[in-house]
Amino acid sequence: MNENANPSSRPRCKGGLSAGRVLPIFILAAGFAAFFVFDLNSYISLNALKTHQDQLKLWVDNYGVLTGVAFTTIYAVAVAFSIPGAVFITIAGGLMFGPYLATFYVVIGATIGALAVFVAARYAFQDFFREKVGSAAKRMEDGFRVNELSYMFILRLVPLFPFWLVNLVPAFLGVSVRTYVICTLIGIIPGAFVYSLVGDGAGAVLDAGGDLNLAIIFEPRFIAPIVGLAVLASIPIVYKRIRTRRGMPAA
Repeated sequence: MNENANPSSRPRCKGGLSAGRVLPIFILAAGFAAFFVFDLNSYISLNALKTHQDQLKLWVDNYGVLTGVAFTTIYAVAVAFSIPGAVFITIAGGLMFGPYLATFYVVIGATIGALAVFVAARYAFQDFFREKVGSAAKRMEDGFRVNELSYMFILRLVPLFPFWLVNLVPAFLGVSVRTYVICTLIGIIPGAFVYSLVGDGAGAVLDAGGDLNLAIIFEPRFIAPIVGLAVLASIPIVYKRIRTRRGMPAA
């Protein structure tokens, strides 16, 4: 019997962009569009925080842990839909819960949301990306995988690139889910804590009639620890390159 006579028996092309593959990305894109269509962006700003600060604190007082769960869920959805302004949600968290609890909620929510983007992008586009880019993609993957833990930590610690972009690129470069989750979970802690500190002090500033100023995050006391952690993360990369140039096998 000729196997080619039955189309269903033919192997499916991995690199194809079927409707099933693209559906998760379509859902995330639709959520992003809906955010602006329904004018939800008006609720994510410093002005909105000033307007609703009393209500936010009241929710925490009345509902406690449930408010924390709701906040974490909202944060995860915001990150999954790549909604701009997550920094203002973090500041709101600091105002509501204090710097430590807010950092915990933000890190959990951001990690869940980032993982959703990562899985959706890898499922939809990784094979397609490899097929289109070819050998160049293989070289990029190989280079990244040699030090993927260090590279991922650097990308998470140093905000050189938008958070949504750092969520996507590792999906195309074959980064393991385990490495992605670990580096996201740990790597975003410093930044989340800094913005939560800003939020923690926001209530007192606003009550005194002052204005919020994000310039505080560029002060050495906040920047220095983050830069220091990024330098530590880069040490394994530099070490391996030095050994390679000297003709020594990489450890």
